[in-house]
Amino acid sequence: MSAPGVGIDELLERIREGYTRVGPQEAYDAFLGGALLVDIRYQALRERDGLIPGAVVIERNELEWRLDPRGSHRIPQASDHELRVVVICNEGYASTLAAASLHALGLRRATDLTGGFQAWRNAALPTTPPVGTTA
Repeated sequence: MSAPGVGIDELLERIREGYTRVGPQEAYDAFLGGALLVDIRYQALRERDGLIPGAVVIERNELEWRLDPRGSHRIPQASDHELRVVVICNEGYASTLAAASLHALGLRRATDLTGGFQAWRNAALPTTPPVGTTA
């Protein structure tokens, strides 16, 4: 029997050593400066909590295909490996793995939001109301 690999907490720590994560205000400022915010939360969370205006919603299982500048299924914004991308999940865990995957595709300016959408909302940055509610 082989020895077990690293646990998820150790893996996240190792990945995060390879780039600088951003907080909510820094992510917002990056967006205002032209960065692409990418919301990878699943639909139920987006419906429950709302959206970030201007963020592109890409389901996690489609992320690499949509953001690979060489890919045939890329979104129009993914035209260059120098694209600044801030990946946003719900609490800042899955987004780390997603950012690492984007780095593997050559998107070295990809990062993720520390604390995810919940940190963004707690910082009182712009969001749309959840589905079924009014602002």
